[in-house]
Amino acid sequence: MPTSIITTDDLREFKLELLEDIKELLESQNGQPNKKWLKSTDVLELLKISPGTLQNLRINGTIPYTKMGGVLYYDYGDIMEVLENNRVHNKF
Repeated sequence: MPTSIITTDDLREFKLELLEDIKELLESQNGQPNKKWLKSTDVLELLKISPGTLQNLRINGTIPYTKMGGVLYYDYGDIMEVLENNRVHNKF
C-alpha cells in the first residue's frame, strides 16, 4: 500500500481552504447573501415582507432597483443602507 507524505505546506494550504469555507458558511448564516444583486424573491425573504409591500417600496422610491429583461434586481448594499437610514431610535 503506497504511503503519502503530508508536508507543512500541504497543511497550510488545507488550513487556508478550510478557513475560507468556514467564512462563507458564517456569512450565509448571518443572513448576508453571497451575491451583490438580489432578485425580488430574495428581498422578500430577507426583509420578511409581502410582494405587495415590496411593490409599494419600489413605487414610492424607498428601495432602488434595476430592471433587466423583465426581472427586477436589488443591490444588497442599497437595501442595507435604506434600513440603516430609516432606523428609529427610541428614547426612554
